[in-house]
Amino acid sequence: MAARKVSKGCGAHPARRAALIVAACAGIGPTLTTAPALAQSLMADGQTLPAYDGNEGFWTDKDQGPALAPTESPDGNTRMADGTEATQVSSVASPSQQVRIAPSVNAPQRGTAATVLADNVTLDGNKQLTASGGVVIWYQGTRLIASRVIYDGQNGGAIIEGPIHLTQPDRRGTRDETIVIADSAQLDPNLQDGILRGARLVLARELQLASREMRREQEGRITTMDNVVASSCNVCASDPVPLWEIRARRITHDAQTKMLHFDQPQFRAFGVPLASLPSLTAPDPTVERMTGFLRPQFRTTSSLGVGIKLPYFITLGDHADLTVTPYVAASRTTTLELRYRQAYSNGEMEWNGALSRDDIEPGETRGYLFGAARFELPRGYQLGVQLQMATNRAYLLDYDITDADRLWSGLTLDRVKRDRMVIARIGNYESLRDDEPDDITPSVVADALWERRWQPDRIGGIASLEWSMHAHRRQSNEDIIGRDMARASVMLDWQRNEILPGGVVGTVETQLNTDFYTINQDSRYEDFVARADPTLAAELRWPLARHAGGVTQIIEPVAQLIWSPERDAEDEVPNEDSRLIEFDEGNLYSLDRFPGWDARESGLRANLGVSWTRIDPTGWQLGVTAGRVLRSQPDSAFDGTGPLGGKRSDWLLSANYSGTNGLALVNRALFDDSFTMSRNELRLGWLKPGLQVSAGYLWMDSDPREDRMEDVSELTAVAGWQIRDGWWASAETRYDFAENRAQKAELGLEYRNECVTVEMSVKRRFSSSETLREDTSLDLGVRLGGFGKQQSGPGTVARRACLR
Repeated sequence: MAARKVSKGCGAHPARRAALIVAACAGIGPTLTTAPALAQSLMADGQTLPAYDGNEGFWTDKDQGPALAPTESPDGNTRMADGTEATQVSSVASPSQQVRIAPSVNAPQRGTAATVLADNVTLDGNKQLTASGGVVIWYQGTRLIASRVIYDGQNGGAIIEGPIHLTQPDRRGTRDETIVIADSAQLDPNLQDGILRGARLVLARELQLASREMRREQEGRITTMDNVVASSCNVCASDPVPLWEIRARRITHDAQTKMLHFDQPQFRAFGVPLASLPSLTAPDPTVERMTGFLRPQFRTTSSLGVGIKLPYFITLGDHADLTVTPYVAASRTTTLELRYRQAYSNGEMEWNGALSRDDIEPGETRGYLFGAARFELPRGYQLGVQLQMATNRAYLLDYDITDADRLWSGLTLDRVKRDRMVIARIGNYESLRDDEPDDITPSVVADALWERRWQPDRIGGIASLEWSMHAHRRQSNEDIIGRDMARASVMLDWQRNEILPGGVVGTVETQLNTDFYTINQDSRYEDFVARADPTLAAELRWPLARHAGGVTQIIEPVAQLIWSPERDAEDEVPNEDSRLIEFDEGNLYSLDRFPGWDARESGLRANLGVSWTRIDPTGWQLGVTAGRVLRSQPDSAFDGTGPLGGKRSDWLLSANYSGTNGLALVNRALFDDSFTMSRNELRLGWLKPGLQVSAGYLWMDSDPREDRMEDVSELTAVAGWQIRDGWWASAETRYDFAENRAQKAELGLEYRNECVTVEMSVKRRFSSSETLREDTSLDLGVRLGGFGKQQSGPGTVARRACLR
């Protein structure tokens, strides 16, 4: 085909394969408003940290390998070892000044021309221009493709013969993309307004509306279609009945407010009428926030019966919104749920709560209130606020709110910089456990920590200074069980590394810990205790590497010698914060393995270990670590029990594997010289297209010192897999082998195609007590595509195939 010639003028004679410039009116340049997202993450202990990427989140890494944790599906809450959960605040965009981009010199201005390409162009004496044969018109960012265009130079109107394709190429692939297809049209000079026949309107490549006639007004802002059919499903010529459709007498779309107004709509599924309404208003596919009803949720539980939730979302400007959700279940519950969110220039907050009257506890009003907020303060400080209260734990489980068994409310303040850190928190614990009376468990708890690191000039290395304080109070005034404590501690540490001959890495470290305690309402201890614990340590590492045949192997033996004076009986304090002790490859070479301050390792001891790593050129990697701790005398802090009790600790053996297929395995075991296993943990993660698995098995023998009177043998697993296109299944379970029963189980099934999403899940809670009951629940949700912006889920989408 010959190339089309471009002509910069027009004449009285027809021109073959010519381009013509037609004078027309242009609008004003666009205005762009930008609002960069400012998101934060609320840490598990109530602290807040900024998120550096508002879209992906603080901890998101698209390139990360298979995750070995969590072994339960994430629910937006981070579970703490003390049983509490940190309420999450939704990420919101922070207000920012508007940025106006002025029209460039090349932007279309009022009075500019449209560009027309056609195979044939003629102009008669009546100033009527006719273009035919592959007509393409560009005007102010709009592109019109048609077979024939007749332009009246006297009144400016245009008659267009189709097939017609009207688009804005600069918006292609965006949420604001709009496509108009028609058989014929009569348009105004702006190529936006007019009447189109046999028209079809496609919004954001999701929702399509088809009618015999379409009218566009106000520079294309208002589009009105009569006798129209709307659907986001694929429509095939061989099978023109979509999965669902809405037929209406008239549909009006406002491109500025992004609203769709239906007049006398009728909803149909598989061509069968199901429901009719006098009128209906809905958002178009580009809307993220707008006042109106959200998708309903159908829920059935063995305790509450069949019910439905119908949330209503209310926008309170760009900075706040409110969601009101009535929940009614088979005359057995009347519940009102509320969620309020608000954003500020330096932070955000979210409040969730509910009030219920049901047949589970007749005549009683139950409820809960969870709230969280965080704010950025001057000089890099972060302020966090959290409030959690509930009638009882049974209510939280009956209404599927959370399975936390302790609640925490209080304030946090923190600042983290390159060489210093400040963390402070004060709050109140509320225990929901049956075996923890509120009067003998610490309720009011306060903590503060300040730490700074620097490099000394003369001696080199890295030095750090740490100051911390802790205080807690019990409600009881009884001796021993009502004990109250307060502590202030100072720690000074210095460490230096050197590379010795032969490639050996030598490290020396010294540390001094000083503690001051006040103890009330416990006659077994002194009212005031002061203690100081100096520590000296030396370490030798000898990393050896070998590379042959593309394979890299690294072996590293480590020997660490540590000394600190034996503890005196006069320095004893109650152990409130160091009862649960971990021993793994992460703290094998630690000076102290106690997690808190109340207990601390002492005496002469040696940490010995060796690690081996194999890196294969194909991408997989295998690593093994083995080690143990030797002591000159048993440490009284361990009471002679557990893996670290006695003169020789249990053997630690850990292995990990990561492959190119997304599979990752970690296993760590503790056993004595007779190979009697005391602890074993296996974690598995497998992440690949169409499959997500995270599982873990834990074995721990009984230990009265850690309040574990029976052996623990438990399996947790979460899995999701692609059954086929559009079908995604998920499963979650926790099984207690020691009790020989499941604690909970959940199955989920989701179907997604281009126009509808159906989600269903079945949950079973097996645990029961005086206040808790076994319960089974079934949740069902249906979401239609094309109305409001929606987040995509895991797996693929089933699309209707049109065979030609």
